[in-house]
Amino acid sequence: MKFLEPMIVAFSMYSKIPMPRIEWNKENMKYTMCFFPLIGVVTGVLIYLAGMFLDGNIFPKVNSGRLMFAAVMTLIPVFVSGGIHLDGFMDTMDALGSWGDKEKKLEILKDPHCGAFAVIRLCSYFLAYFALCTAVQFTPRTGFLWTLALVLERALSGLAVAAFPMAKNTGLAHTFASAADRKTVRSVLFGLAFALCAALTVLGGWGLALAALLVFVRYYVVSKKQFG
Repeated sequence: MKFLEPMIVAFSMYSKIPMPRIEWNKENMKYTMCFFPLIGVVTGVLIYLAGMFLDGNIFPKVNSGRLMFAAVMTLIPVFVSGGIHLDGFMDTMDALGSWGDKEKKLEILKDPHCGAFAVIRLCSYFLAYFALCTAVQFTPRTGFLWTLALVLERALSGLAVAAFPMAKNTGLAHTFASAADRKTVRSVLFGLAFALCAALTVLGGWGLALAALLVFVRYYVVSKKQFG
C-alpha cells in the first residue's frame, strides 16, 4: 500500500483512467510524482497498439489512411490525460501573450476564461502535431521510441515540479511540490530521465532525447524570466 496510493493519486490527477477513490494527504502524495511517468507508459502502449493496427502491421489488409492515422495518434494523449496539460498550456499562452508584468501574468494564469492567444496557440499545436503524425511510417521500432519519449517527457515534467522554484504559494504545482519528498522525487526522476535519454540514443532516437532536453531548458528559462 505504501506505493499503491501515490500511484493512484498520480493517475487520478494526471489522467482520466478510472481509479479507486482514496483520500489525498501529505503521506500518500510524497512520491506521487515518481509515478507520473507510468501515465506515459499507458499512453505509449495505446499509441503502439493503435499504430500497429492502423498501419497494417497486425492485419496487413487494414490501411486506415494517413489522415485517420494522424488523427488517432494526435488524440490518444488527450484522451488519456483528459486535457489537463493542454489546459495549463492554454493558460500559459494567454499569460505570455498579455505582455504584462509578472503579477499580471500570474493573475491571468488563475483566470478560468479562455483568451485569443490560448486558442491560436492550441490550434497551432494541434496542426503541427497532426502534420508530423501524417509523416510517420509506423513500425514496431517507431512505436517503442515514441513510448520512451512519452515516458521521458513526463519524467522531466515531474522533475520540474520537484526541482524548480514555485512562482506562487498556491495552485496545483505548489500543492504537489509542497507535499513531495522532493529529494527522493528528484533523484528517482533524474535517474529515470538519464536512463531514458541513454536508451533513446542507443536505439537511434537521439533527436527525441535532444528535443526533450532543449524544451526542458527553455521551460526553465522562460518560467524563471516571465513568472519568477
